[in-house]
Amino acid sequence: MKNWFKKAASVVLVTTLLAGCSFGGKEDSSATPQALKVMYYDEGGFFQEYGMLFSTLYPEIEITVVSTQSIYRSNSGENGEEVDYEKAKQDLIDKEKPDIVMLDMTEYEKMAQEGKFIDLESYIAKDKFDTAGLVPGMIDYMKQMGGGQLYGLPSGFSSQVLFYNKALFDKFNISYPTDNMTWNEVIQLARQFPTDGEKEDRIYGLKAGYNSSLSGLAQMIASAEGLNYVNPATKTMTINSAGWKNAVQTAYDAIKSEALYFEDQNNMGWSGDYNDYLLRNPFTSNRAAMTIDGSYYIREMKEAMEYYSKDEGKVVKDWDIVTIPVSPQMPDQSTSAWYNNIFAITKDSTNADAAWKFISYISSEEHARVKSKLTYNNGFSIHTKYIKDEEGHNYAAFYKLKPAKPTMDYKEMEKLPKQFSMMFYSYMEDEFKAVQDGNKSADDALAALHTKGEELLAQESMTDEEINKLWEERYAQESGSPAVNSVVVE
Repeated sequence: MKNWFKKAASVVLVTTLLAGCSFGGKEDSSATPQALKVMYYDEGGFFQEYGMLFSTLYPEIEITVVSTQSIYRSNSGENGEEVDYEKAKQDLIDKEKPDIVMLDMTEYEKMAQEGKFIDLESYIAKDKFDTAGLVPGMIDYMKQMGGGQLYGLPSGFSSQVLFYNKALFDKFNISYPTDNMTWNEVIQLARQFPTDGEKEDRIYGLKAGYNSSLSGLAQMIASAEGLNYVNPATKTMTINSAGWKNAVQTAYDAIKSEALYFEDQNNMGWSGDYNDYLLRNPFTSNRAAMTIDGSYYIREMKEAMEYYSKDEGKVVKDWDIVTIPVSPQMPDQSTSAWYNNIFAITKDSTNADAAWKFISYISSEEHARVKSKLTYNNGFSIHTKYIKDEEGHNYAAFYKLKPAKPTMDYKEMEKLPKQFSMMFYSYMEDEFKAVQDGNKSADDALAALHTKGEELLAQESMTDEEINKLWEERYAQESGSPAVNSVVVE
């Protein structure tokens, strides 16, 4: 399979990049053949995203892909037991002995601090690899996660930002949002916009997602503050705290102000024209002053602008971006920013030099330049030179905040009773709805959730069959339909 991809590489590159794309740095074709084994999710994806370009430049390096797909194909083992994905991946590494592994941030941090990779700084110094143009703070962050040493480099990053409609702010004489605002500050800004008019025609201060429940908004604010409702490592509840009370109160005040727009979850389907679908977003149609979204939303706005170019004022044109709301305690971090596809060289690699050649190329400005012309980029480039547009929007907002550590340690969460997350989420919905409806105080709701959470933590894990039955009962309760297992034939 990989040979087919390599043969197709030159054709694909010519048709997508056309002439005049100088690669530079190509090795002499007579160079000594080398073998390189890379662990990645699947072979096809690897060669499309990285391998074709690299193999065109370095044909003497033969790449074999060790696919990790088999690890994730089933949620349970052969006898129904739970799969330990971390162990399964390590077993695959031990068996295949790849030179390079691709990791997410959690995997990188754990394995780096266990000393399983080669430090890249000596290679960087030897090759005088230029790090000046990389995303600010990225190298320091990767070192921090590696216990002080640089064991890997990401090939891209993703993040969310706060979009704002400059024309609407000007119309109502309201100051523009700025970088590093808190959730409370953004909501106060949203509340300065008028709230009169019919739902489908009025102006909203902020489009806040797809969940109008107090639970959904409070959890979003709590996440930005680095709060979790449970400490899975110690199996203790952490929801009954001042931080959570502030998140719930902030969310409550925001919802009651009617300044926020929420998508109707009961009307998510769409069978009409795609361009009309784009206008369902009130920010796109000039009916929301702010919204939180990722870089893909820029493409959606441009598509709407092109289609409705003759309809003046129908689509937002005068917009800009600032950083997503942050926590006062973590003003330079965001839980909505993360580095993608971190590549590291394994400690036992026998082809470390070739492995570094691969990592240094996909981390180079040259690779970023070439990939900026293709359509299958994996998030943003790690080179800020290619994170900009011709209209001068504040694209620096995408990389100004460094990733915050996830509020939820999912590996540790797997050690809790299987039913904990599902049942506690349901409890949160119920308790916070009582607060939203004015039937309970935030203090009482948080105290009740603390108690219910402790009761769940003390339970034994349910079986998969019992979990499935719980899901069926929950679905039946929400939809008003009888659960399949509840039908009794006499």
